[in-house]
Amino acid sequence: MKNQFDVLIDSYLENKIGIDSRFLDAALSEGLQQNILQLQKDKLMKVAGIGNELIMDAEQKMRTDKIHWLEEKTDNRFEQEFLSKMHDFIGYLNRTCYTGINACEFHYAVYEEGSFYKRHIDQFKNDDNRKFSMINYLNDNWIEEDGGQLLVYKDAVVQKILPHSQTTVFFKSNEMEHEVTKANRPRMSVTGWLKRI
Repeated sequence: MKNQFDVLIDSYLENKIGIDSRFLDAALSEGLQQNILQLQKDKLMKVAGIGNELIMDAEQKMRTDKIHWLEEKTDNRFEQEFLSKMHDFIGYLNRTCYTGINACEFHYAVYEEGSFYKRHIDQFKNDDNRKFSMINYLNDNWIEEDGGQLLVYKDAVVQKILPHSQTTVFFKSNEMEHEVTKANRPRMSVTGWLKRI
């Protein structure tokens, strides 16, 4: 019997980039999207940084998105459901692929019109705890002209992924260079890392 996580894991094993267009159900995706809109209204989304506290990029030329970190001890029901799903996924990933993941961290991300994130890799040079990157998209009715595509560089091939609502993308943090093209409308996601610490 197929597990709910097999689509994402099987596509990762086949292509080194896991994609599941229905990883989040519609109600959860909508609830998380509404959380971002409320955070924006309350001015709680902050300009994202580059690097960790030891190697911070002060000039911010690489990215222009805004973020808000999710807390494990949240009382928001959509965040609780999302984090529970992530922990279930980690458990299944560890049982089936022996990854040894024992932690995770996620944040809301919004790319306002004109925002981007240049080509980069997710693992810090001075910290290799991040093992897998996961991006969970929350955007309804996204089309090519809206921009904001995720470009993933794999060997000599560039894979372009539209940030459609409910879609999740999964890849190794130290292997896949990627970027977000300039968004022509607000683009929302919950993005994070599966870690071994």
